[in-house]
Amino acid sequence: MTESFKGKKVLITGSSRGIGRATALAFAKAGADVAIHYRRDEDAARETAEEARRYGGQVLVCKAELESSAEIDAMFDMIASEWGALDVFMANAAATAFKPIMETKDYHVDRTYQVIVKSVLHAVQRAVPLMEGRPGRIITVSSLGSQFTLPNYSNIGSAKAALESLTRYLGAELGPKGITSNAISPGVVETDSVRFYAKERFETFKANVTRRTPLGRLTQPEDVSGVALFLASEAAGFITGQIISVDGGLTLISYDIDGN
Repeated sequence: MTESFKGKKVLITGSSRGIGRATALAFAKAGADVAIHYRRDEDAARETAEEARRYGGQVLVCKAELESSAEIDAMFDMIASEWGALDVFMANAAATAFKPIMETKDYHVDRTYQVIVKSVLHAVQRAVPLMEGRPGRIITVSSLGSQFTLPNYSNIGSAKAALESLTRYLGAELGPKGITSNAISPGVVETDSVRFYAKERFETFKANVTRRTPLGRLTQPEDVSGVALFLASEAAGFITGQIISVDGGLTLISYDIDGN
């Protein structure tokens, strides 16, 4: 993207590492003021903020447990006090437990849905008044597990499916306010989260996904950040309620002639 985001205000949840970090830095490089959100790893958040400040924009660092509506409110109170406006809200943060369905407990489901779905709804309710007349952009981050089954992925996969549905409803209801809402559905992104999911089988998992991906590699955080900048741009102003896959073609392929 060559468009300048100078003066634009951007909040990205879960932006101390992975996709969130790459996207925060991409917006900062494009001239935006960015708010770095984290839950636990303050050092990583401060490091991301320090790198973002090198591009010259204002950078805020916000700590919030997204299971807590009060902490979400405090984060938005800070943004309202410091900026008084918001142009882009990107819901990237996630939490889950990778377990078979029969081993999944209520508290696993509660936390997953609280962070991935309920917190997004509450955050949007706080973001929209700050976007009035801007126009605003809401971007959510989904997963290929919302459409395709993966081992031990039912908890987060179903939550991401709910997030996609919410994204569409936001697009319909917020359109009259000039606010768009779209989701990015990445493929297998080479991040710490995927390494945690695959554990000791990561290299085998990576090789299998690479082999089955037409573009021949795993998704990188920067692949996702590029699409996020596009969705936040003027060029995407008439796109809303869409789920955009960024997976190198992985979901185009089922099985080859040898059954692989």
